[in-house]
Amino acid sequence: MLTDQEPKRLAQIALVVLLIVGCIAVLLPFVGALLFALVIWVCTWDIYRDRVLPRLGGRDTLGASLMVLLLVLILLVPTIFLAGALASGADRLIDLVRPYVEQGLPAEPPDWIAAIPLFGQQLVDFWHEVASSREALNTLLAQGVAPARQFLLAAGGVAANGLLQLALVLFVVFFLYRDGEVVAAALYGGARKLGGELGEGLVDKARGTVLGVMLGIVGTAAAQSSVAMIGFFIAGAPAPVLLAFATFFLSMIPVGPPLIWGGAALWLYGQGELGWAIFLALYGLLIISSIDNVVKPILMARGAGLSVLIVALGVFGGVLVFGFIGIFLGPVLLALGHMLLTRWLREANPS
Repeated sequence: MLTDQEPKRLAQIALVVLLIVGCIAVLLPFVGALLFALVIWVCTWDIYRDRVLPRLGGRDTLGASLMVLLLVLILLVPTIFLAGALASGADRLIDLVRPYVEQGLPAEPPDWIAAIPLFGQQLVDFWHEVASSREALNTLLAQGVAPARQFLLAAGGVAANGLLQLALVLFVVFFLYRDGEVVAAALYGGARKLGGELGEGLVDKARGTVLGVMLGIVGTAAAQSSVAMIGFFIAGAPAPVLLAFATFFLSMIPVGPPLIWGGAALWLYGQGELGWAIFLALYGLLIISSIDNVVKPILMARGAGLSVLIVALGVFGGVLVFGFIGIFLGPVLLALGHMLLTRWLREANPS
């Protein structure tokens, strides 16, 4: 039988559950931005607390504002530079294509198309078919308009969403900097109440893993972009600085840099620079990609105090499950699981 207090207790539990579900539903669309803001705060908190804040006389609001302004410069200035370079490249591409649209294709394709392995002859035959008929060219252009329009709309949507997410990240980071001491005390206090010494150890492990992963990502991106820029300059690739910036950003995702140096090698091949194309392909495969495949896991593992296997599995699995933020979440989750498993095994077998 239910006592008089049990219905009241059940109602309280149901109310708490509904409140938790409601909070999760409200915050769910912003989980990625909130976690990314937390990652930025964790990685820069020591510098802010020990170097920036004392020089400002402990004025946390001013310090938080300056840190957010610095993040805006770091995140937005390269993005604006890339957008301008891409717009300029699009203008050059339009100028290059316009004569073919207005006057039609030449009767014979460039020699390098026929030299393409496996598909060269098929491409030459297709070129002859399109060049011999204005109607075929118009049909080809019409077929390309709809996919291009959809791609541009999708790219615009992604860019708009990215800007909104970035604005939210900067907004949240401001309050994390301003109230950082309170947030840190709450994290450690909650961990201490839930798990005692183990809870504090989990928080420290998560923090160390995030710092190590960030060190590996940023360090590898800087090393790859620097090495790639040298190769682009040597091979004579177009806009080597822009390609280096693109390499820096794409190095943060798996199989990103090969899209840059591979595309540059294809461009050189199309310009008749077969030797430089082969050089850049080998340079990218043996040097640029080796940094990503070898240096990144080592930097992450050393920074986080984990094995290379755990970090590699965490990064790739996290990206597949959570997207970009999974680069940080995957290793953190595996690190915490590894820590709990090791502690449990040690307690189960004291010898």
